[in-house]
Amino acid sequence: MINITTKSSTLRKAIAQAILRVSRPETIVAVINKTVPKGDVLEMAKTAGLFAAKRTADIIPDCHPLPIEYTGIRYEAGKMEIRVYVEIHTIYKTGVEVEAMHAASVVALTMYDMLKPIDKGISIEQIKLVEKRGGKSDLAKDQSQHLRAAVIVCSDSVASGKKEDSAGRQVVDQLQVLGVELSDYQIIGSAKADIQKAVKEKCAASNHLVICVGGTGLASNDTTPEALHEILEKEVPGIEEAMRNYGQQRTPYAMLSRSSAGLIGESLVLALPGSTRGAKESMNAIFPAVFHIFRVMLGSRH
Repeated sequence: MINITTKSSTLRKAIAQAILRVSRPETIVAVINKTVPKGDVLEMAKTAGLFAAKRTADIIPDCHPLPIEYTGIRYEAGKMEIRVYVEIHTIYKTGVEVEAMHAASVVALTMYDMLKPIDKGISIEQIKLVEKRGGKSDLAKDQSQHLRAAVIVCSDSVASGKKEDSAGRQVVDQLQVLGVELSDYQIIGSAKADIQKAVKEKCAASNHLVICVGGTGLASNDTTPEALHEILEKEVPGIEEAMRNYGQQRTPYAMLSRSSAGLIGESLVLALPGSTRGAKESMNAIFPAVFHIFRVMLGSRH
């Protein structure tokens, strides 16, 4: 199975279909009238589908076990076919497309098994995904096109050459993967005045994102949050909460990080931890969802 530990849980939905095609109209009539010798076809198949949805990870090797929060199964009967629709919801790190298709196929197969004594010409067709929501598909609208970012590493040890910067470089690499243009990468000390001056300059240079890396801990020279709180025009505490919550699920030490997030003009300013792991996890926690803030600001101007 692929590693999904870096992903965040979101509401995910999928609808799949399967078509059971019969060779005689009388077969559909028998299903609707519940006169099939093996019993109530639709109810029995629905029960099988519910079991199948929850057991998908036991059958498909690369599927992750996940919580099935809702399964809905419905039918549309035609003269020579019955369409099966399975809808599944979960709040998890990965989608439920395979679960929905697996359940739809088992529903159709159960119907086939119950109907084969009275109709030898049945076929199962078009098992496919009809719709999916959640995850990357819902975030596709929050694109990073034409966004520019500046990264400011706030560290006395890095600025003095005693330590190499890896956290800032991690942020730069992740921005490139996200398709954000890097306009500037700067290393400064941890003095509040220097941080405020650098951030204001980067905002004035029309950067959409200004990301400060480092100085969010509890040491005497960790002053990045204090520096930003004094100059932010609008704070966005939900971003800080998202980063801390994501980190807390991976290490209890995340509770000691003091993130900051807010707006200066139309620039989003972020304070990320100075550890490589902390910076990476903070980026994973909020991107690409945080790009939506620029859609919100754009909409407010129209």
